[in-house]
Amino acid sequence: MNVKPEASAFEVESRTRDAHWPGVVSLGLGVFGLVTAEFLPASLLTPISHDLGISIGAAGQSVTMTAVIGAIAGPAVVIATSRLDRRLTLWGLTTLLIISSFLAAVAGGLATLLVARAVLGIALGGFWAMSLALAMRLVPEELMPRAMAVIMTGVSVATVCAAPVGAWVGETLGWRAAFLIAATVGAIALAVQVFALPPMPSMGGAGLGTIAGVLRRPAIRIGLATILLVVSGHFAGFTFIRPFLETVPHFGVQGISGVLLAFGIGGFLGNFIGGYLAERNTGRAIAFAATGIAATTLALAIVGAHPTIAFIATALWGFAFGALPVSVQSFVTQAASDEAESAGALMLTTFQIAISSGAAIGGLIVETQGLEGVFGFAAIAALCGSALIGVLGRSTVRAIS
Repeated sequence: MNVKPEASAFEVESRTRDAHWPGVVSLGLGVFGLVTAEFLPASLLTPISHDLGISIGAAGQSVTMTAVIGAIAGPAVVIATSRLDRRLTLWGLTTLLIISSFLAAVAGGLATLLVARAVLGIALGGFWAMSLALAMRLVPEELMPRAMAVIMTGVSVATVCAAPVGAWVGETLGWRAAFLIAATVGAIALAVQVFALPPMPSMGGAGLGTIAGVLRRPAIRIGLATILLVVSGHFAGFTFIRPFLETVPHFGVQGISGVLLAFGIGGFLGNFIGGYLAERNTGRAIAFAATGIAATTLALAIVGAHPTIAFIATALWGFAFGALPVSVQSFVTQAASDEAESAGALMLTTFQIAISSGAAIGGLIVETQGLEGVFGFAAIAALCGSALIGVLGRSTVRAIS
């Protein structure tokens, strides 16, 4: 017999609060700025490595740094700021986005670039750890799927814009200009948040005990293990997508921008399909996304030298990955809505560990096996994640549905 946990303060407030859509939109704008800054290095690794005099593999560790710090910062920010108005915390995180982007733009070497990316990791980790709980503070419970769709649209638009626009700006104005643009986007997001967010006073928030309690839930453990496999595989490949497109199918800068735009548009569409599937079965939605990532990265590893196949496979890869975040968010909402901040912190930490390990493993594979090898690893990791949620997660998903 399943016993529903007693309603938390977040759930009670969610049921009684009127929807505050300007605040939700401001969260979507903030995540657009954060994800834009996060994704920029993927389209700028080549000019960054040339300008700073470092290898492609070393430049790729700018992605690793953001992920490592984000994994630590997510739970730390949630716990350390649990007594603060959540609005003030969010303003501080968006300010860190601006500082990080500016530091990256003026970096004179790898050390400064890594510091900048570490600051971004704090902002990114803190925001994602609190995003689910923030949405629950802004809309009634029955409107949560719509609110999360608005917030995740910021991810989708950033996915569409960041890589292709970053590649174009890097070629025409220089890679530093791309980070200055990211700082400007952050400043706009901060201004909107200052005017749009209502007061959200502390409700006690998460602690180590509540985080540990959520981690003991079988559904959460299976979901986090799936995230670790699929996301590490994805970012092992995506971190090195530009060098791959340059040296294997031999795309020029305009061609790379077009391929990355197709990836982003695919991600935008995948977000909505993922949401549609997750409304029916969250486990199957995650398995669908993971299998798509496995199939498309395997195609790049085997026949990615053909430009047409590389273009189509990358676009479909974007579609598959676009379905993943909204599916995972829906899974966690079902499994731990009574402890939203704790569940969000765990999910964020797992995502960032997966991103950092994927980028690090990808760098090692590139140095030893070449660029095709990293996409083979991505396919295997994503397929393992699909099998895990599809087989072990089936009964667990039914239990929480």
